[in-house]
Amino acid sequence: MSQSYLPQVPTAPFCPCWLRRLLTRCLAIAPALIGLAVLGDGGVGKLLVLSQVVLSLQLPLAIVPLILLTSNAKLMGDFVNSRWIQGLVWTITVTIAVLNLWLLLPTFK
Repeated sequence: MSQSYLPQVPTAPFCPCWLRRLLTRCLAIAPALIGLAVLGDGGVGKLLVLSQVVLSLQLPLAIVPLILLTSNAKLMGDFVNSRWIQGLVWTITVTIAVLNLWLLLPTFK
């Protein structure tokens, strides 16, 4: 979702709303169409699996700063994560990272 809206912000003053949306949607779908053209119908499944692997590897990189920010009492005030929530989310994050490494290591053997 953010990849679709992000290019719209800097182009807002320069082109009409409908054109900006059309361009950003076309740019968002272009990689999938290129992959379909290059790999054919049989490659779409491989492309989907590859995209999910990449997203899985990026997940801990997005979660760690989020945990650090939401666990900062000076920044969050009354809305700071409680200790048990911090323990839970760190356990989940470490589990995801370890599982990613466990699945990734056989690739390099």
